[in-house]
Amino acid sequence: MSLTPSYMVELGFSAPAFELTNVFSGLPTKLQDVAGEKGLLVMFICNHCPFVIHLEQALVALGKEFYGTGLGIVAISANDAENYPQDRPELMAEKPYGFPYLYDESQEVAKAYKAECTPDFFLFDGDLKCVYRGRFDDSKPGNGKPVSGSDLREAMTALLKGKPINQNQQPSMGCNIKWR
Repeated sequence: MSLTPSYMVELGFSAPAFELTNVFSGLPTKLQDVAGEKGLLVMFICNHCPFVIHLEQALVALGKEFYGTGLGIVAISANDAENYPQDRPELMAEKPYGFPYLYDESQEVAKAYKAECTPDFFLFDGDLKCVYRGRFDDSKPGNGKPVSGSDLREAMTALLKGKPINQNQQPSMGCNIKWR
């Protein structure tokens, strides 16, 4: 495991379009299919990263909390499943997420978003402009801090209420994306 920070893309960055396979349905899923009228949270995650495993139940809860609010949520795995078989699509489909989980086999979508680590979070407004990129919260495996999702949840809530989003954003930290 290589501890890697997220690349802090410039705020206002437009969400790159994509069409990827949803591992739950087997169907192609486009950016427009998952974006809500108020915005979209794009998460780059994977199955085997201890940082993602640490947040897994909180991600499920976040999906339930924000379901039906007009804010879409999607997770994408871009890891090389050949060299990291735990991240194969059929194993991704076993995860309990209530939001689409897409497989980026070519890794082109992760590159377009400048994703660097798992987890890596990008929050876009209704015009699909980036308003938040950074960490879930300050909890990490072994640091003893409870998982709250406070940083990301605060940004999502502010977006939904039409309030300013705190510009003091901290990078996410996790395993590097497993590039080919």
